[in-house]
Amino acid sequence: MSIITRTLGAGAAALALTAGAAVAQVVTIATGAQGSLAYNSGQAVAKVANDAGITARTQPLVGYLPLVNSGEVDFGFSNGVEVAYAYEGTGNYDRAHPNIRMVGVMFPLTTSIMAPCDLGLETVADLKEQAGDLRIASEYTSSTIIPFYIRGGLANAGLTYDDFQKVPVASFVAGINALGDELVDVALVSLNSGAGQQAAVKLQDRGGLCYISLDDSEEGEAAFKEFLPAGNIVSLGQNDDINGLQNYGANLMQIPWILMSNGDVDEQLVYDMTKAIAENKEALAASFGAFNRANAQDMAPANATPYHPGALRYYEEAGIPVGE
Repeated sequence: MSIITRTLGAGAAALALTAGAAVAQVVTIATGAQGSLAYNSGQAVAKVANDAGITARTQPLVGYLPLVNSGEVDFGFSNGVEVAYAYEGTGNYDRAHPNIRMVGVMFPLTTSIMAPCDLGLETVADLKEQAGDLRIASEYTSSTIIPFYIRGGLANAGLTYDDFQKVPVASFVAGINALGDELVDVALVSLNSGAGQQAAVKLQDRGGLCYISLDDSEEGEAAFKEFLPAGNIVSLGQNDDINGLQNYGANLMQIPWILMSNGDVDEQLVYDMTKAIAENKEALAASFGAFNRANAQDMAPANATPYHPGALRYYEEAGIPVGE
C-alpha cells in the first residue's frame, strides 16, 4: 500500500470518528451545589442514564428552572410545588415558564414545622392558641420557596405569618439553625435532616424539637393545598429513632421531588431517561439512599405542569397511572 493510500485511509477513519463524536449527544442534568439534594440526585440519575447508553453530564447550577425552560439544560430537579409555580408564573415566580415539562417523581420529601418540645405545640390548634407570643422564621431570602411551605402549614390552622412575630432568615438551613439557637420558636425542618438533629441536640434541656401535627381533615387539607397544591399531608407514628417524633406521632407535609425537562427535548431521549430511572431503583439507591423511597407506580402524580410526551409514552407502556 502506498503512503498516499495509507494517508487517505487514516484521514477517512479520523473523519468517521469525528462524525461519530459529533452525532453523540451529551445530555445535561442541572443540579445544585455539591452536597445538596439536587446534586446527589443528579449524580445517581446520571450514573443510571450512562449505564443505559445515554451520555449524561451533570452541571452544578443555582436557580436553573429558567434554564430548563429555555432549553439551555435538558433536565433538572425541583420539588413539585415549585415546578408548578415556575410553569404558571405564580408563587415565588413572577413570570411563567411554559416550556417546562414533568418527567417524573424521584421520591417523596417529608418536612413540616417544628418547635421546641417544651412549648407544648403538639398540634396546629395549639399553635393557633399561642401564635401571638411566638417568633417564626420568615423571608428565606435565598430559599424563596420555603415561606410557601410554612404558609401552607399555617393556613392549615387558619393562620398567616402576620399572626406571629416574624424573624427574617437567609436560607432553609439558617432557619433551622435559628431554631436551635433559640432565635425563633417555629421553623420548617425536613424529616431526619442533619441540621434538624443538630438543632435538637442544642435544645436537649427543652426536650429537643417536636413536629407540630397538621390538621388532616378535608377542610384542613384544602387550606394547605391553597399554597402547596402538589403536596399531601401524611400521618407518621411515634418513633424513638426519628427526630421530632419521639414523643408522639404527627401529620406532616409530603412533597414530590421531581425530575423535569422542557418540551423541545427529544421524545425518545425522555422515554429512555424515564425508563432508566423507573427500572433501576436499586442502582439509584446505591448511589443516593433517598432513592430507597422511590416507587415507580407513584412517578406520575397530578400536577399543573404537563408531562413530557416521552415520559407519558413510557408510563402508558409500563402501566403506571398518570394523575390528572
